[in-house]
Amino acid sequence: MQKAAPLSFAFIVGTTCLAFVVSQLDISIVNVALPQISRSLGADVSQLQWIVDAYTIAFAVLMLSAGGMGDLLGAKHLFQLGLVAFGLASAGCGFAESPLSLIIFRALQGLGSAIMIPSSLAILNQSFAHDNLQRSRAVSFWTAAGSIAIASGLILGGLLLQVSNWRMIFFVNLPICLIGLLLSVRLAESEKHPNNGFDIPGQLTWMVALTILIACIIELHHFGFGSLWIYGGLIFSIVAFILFIVIEKRATAPILSLDLFRSAHFNVIILLGMVFNSAYYGTIFVLSLYLQNVLHYSALAAGIAFLPLTGGFVISNLLSGRAMNRYGIRVPVLTGIFIFIVGFAELYSVKADTPYWRLFIPFFTIPLGMGLAIPAMTTAILGGVTRTLSGTVSAIFNTSRQAAGAMGVAVYGTIAYGGTAAVVNSISISAIATVAVGLCAAFLVYKNLKRAS
Repeated sequence: MQKAAPLSFAFIVGTTCLAFVVSQLDISIVNVALPQISRSLGADVSQLQWIVDAYTIAFAVLMLSAGGMGDLLGAKHLFQLGLVAFGLASAGCGFAESPLSLIIFRALQGLGSAIMIPSSLAILNQSFAHDNLQRSRAVSFWTAAGSIAIASGLILGGLLLQVSNWRMIFFVNLPICLIGLLLSVRLAESEKHPNNGFDIPGQLTWMVALTILIACIIELHHFGFGSLWIYGGLIFSIVAFILFIVIEKRATAPILSLDLFRSAHFNVIILLGMVFNSAYYGTIFVLSLYLQNVLHYSALAAGIAFLPLTGGFVISNLLSGRAMNRYGIRVPVLTGIFIFIVGFAELYSVKADTPYWRLFIPFFTIPLGMGLAIPAMTTAILGGVTRTLSGTVSAIFNTSRQAAGAMGVAVYGTIAYGGTAAVVNSISISAIATVAVGLCAAFLVYKNLKRAS
């Protein structure tokens, strides 16, 4: 593949970023609209969890196959298909008339994202595989765009709710998808890996295992700890996960290449991505409820309150590429983890009457740490594989993160069920858990990522 000119660099990165922006925007923008959706459709807390998690579950369970399909059919074609699917599903969300219909269309949005994200990252990896510096810059811009979208989605959601209603947060996706589709026509055809197949048994088993596990957590407060439905579901999901591993070991073209997990380097990055997403998504879900239901902020005020998240992501993502070029992978990753931990430590003291200025520090430092570490992690993941497998590897990385994010929403949402005291308590619990797990992750990164990497 010929070396991309400066204009081509901007065009390729800008086009692929649109997909990441629209997919990440819909993760966060919904959170600030939850109280209004609840009033409009009569949804309770568990239904709100499903509205959030239907998207992330579908995103997570389908991305493995989408990554493999991108390697098989070409990333460009999958990228375009994902944009179309996401746009149509967004329109369906905007017209939904019940919690169930909204949950279904949210799952279809997740399908679109599962197709778009690994293919967009594969396009970047294939386009700039000849130049590690260019690839690092491209990945930094790509992750920065997604990170900013996650943070700014809360603000944009508040603004849209102020001038319209919750339906507009879904309709805003349509022009972004259309622009991305039109621009993608000019992208070069992607490399293919014709030896890849499609592992249907593995895909179905993975879908069932993850969906049932998260469903058990979400419905725990309805059925109770002693329910046979909960115990049965958890046992069934564990068995399904074991069966999935067995299927992947025997499959000729597995959706999850188990050989990749023989590398401690690879495993540590996957684990750290899961720590980041589970803590961040779960906590943002709870903090959205906290700002509006406990502190009684309006939707617009809650969105503006999350403004420091955007600042933290912007600054750190811009710094991450430079840090990688100067210090390698391990330094920005470790630095990002510790900044992230500091932010969650600040959340531990949150009470029902905590003033906003006390929230500013964690709202800024949490995304600051993530934005510094994640581009370095993404670059490390892509740098260890051939270009033709970039879709599969990016799918594994993003699948694990999205699955962890769905788990975070399910767990913290369940803890927050029960009123003001439960919401406040869930924030403290998330802080303690994240600090403890984050320190363990930092130790593993220090031990298993090489100094020069």
